[in-house]
Amino acid sequence: MRIGRSAIAALSTLSTARAFSAKSSSSLHKLSASSLRHGSFFISSRNPNNVSPTTSTALPMIFDRLFGGLAGGGGYNSRIDYEAIPFPMPKLAVASDEGKSLETIAKNGKTYKLATFAGGCFWGLELAFQRVPGVDYTGVGYTQGPEASPNYDAVCSGGTGHTEAVIVLYDTDVCSYELLLDTFFGRVDPLTVNGQGGDRGTQYRTGVYYHCKEQEDIAKARFALEKEKYPNRKIASECLPAQPFW
Repeated sequence: MRIGRSAIAALSTLSTARAFSAKSSSSLHKLSASSLRHGSFFISSRNPNNVSPTTSTALPMIFDRLFGGLAGGGGYNSRIDYEAIPFPMPKLAVASDEGKSLETIAKNGKTYKLATFAGGCFWGLELAFQRVPGVDYTGVGYTQGPEASPNYDAVCSGGTGHTEAVIVLYDTDVCSYELLLDTFFGRVDPLTVNGQGGDRGTQYRTGVYYHCKEQEDIAKARFALEKEKYPNRKIASECLPAQPFW
């Protein structure tokens, strides 16, 4: 029965990854199978010239999900190997270990602002943000939970308090936070509690998680506007300070 559930999850991942590879103009850094063994984190970067081929990590993920547990490892308490994941994860992991949520990250002399969003399963939401001009890096992971170093198995159990999320590194000379909020609300149904589409559970709850006072003010103003669209309904999406991103 365990393999049956894993197979379903693996095939779902493969289907999404194939669609991602076909539609995205961004290049995806290939992760080692060993890093995927401890979680399902996926990182990508935008290539301004669109000349690098897209690399999918679907097959290593599938084999690990189907057969990794048969070797006696047990993934619930395993830690993701963040050093095996490309920029910006090593820096984010160090900050998360210290209980911090960063506002900016610098790379090659350029400083990027960070923004975090949760909108159900993180794969589709990540692709939506990758298509936004000025978004140079994205990554998927887990946030808004009290436990440190969660992984896929732990989060999917619903016991860690985290939600699947996308972290976005954007160039403020090209992309505004308002544009990112447009992308979020253009894709998410903010009235749905603990889920989007066919995905249900607290780990699929939606939210905007701001990294600074400027983002907080903009996000709260936008939530007020969204509330006006549904005068007799409660907005289920969260609007909270960003917590460590794993």
